[in-house]
Amino acid sequence: MFNLPNILSFARLMAVPLAVWLMIDGDFAPAFWLFVAAGLTDALDGFLAKRFGWETELGSYLDPLADKALLVSVFVVLGWTGHLPLWLTIMVVFRDVFIVGGAVVVMAITGAFKSEPMFVSKLNTTLQIALAAAVLAKLGLGLDIELATTILIAATAASTFASGMAYLVRWTRRLNEQEDGP
Repeated sequence: MFNLPNILSFARLMAVPLAVWLMIDGDFAPAFWLFVAAGLTDALDGFLAKRFGWETELGSYLDPLADKALLVSVFVVLGWTGHLPLWLTIMVVFRDVFIVGGAVVVMAITGAFKSEPMFVSKLNTTLQIALAAAVLAKLGLGLDIELATTILIAATAASTFASGMAYLVRWTRRLNEQEDGP
């Protein structure tokens, strides 16, 4: 249970309050570098778990929890402080709540839940990470990337909507299959 990938995931989860504090305090350069370090540890723990067979049930929950906690926290703080559009922050958070809620409903009805991430969901996560990193880099490092940020906002909004709808379609099909029986 306490292998290096799980320790890295746990460290990422414990970094969330620090990241929030740094952003609220206006220390965006350290927040940016903490976000980059979190991304690197995410890649490293995934590589180590797969390469050396160190995958655990704990890790299967801890890794995505750490990722989501950091990403959602960054979006909430950047939205709350006016560095990201509030509508986008609400959209991103609602999509995550919608996905978790939908998964719980499907599991309650079908008695089982098997989910593999869809391409649109992976694209959405990538765009969310890129947008958060761009805004933190703009604020913390003084990079002039307004056009890139504007494009990332639009792409993130579109992929957030598309991803939410894709999950809705997937769950509707599963529930219809459940009703139709074998």
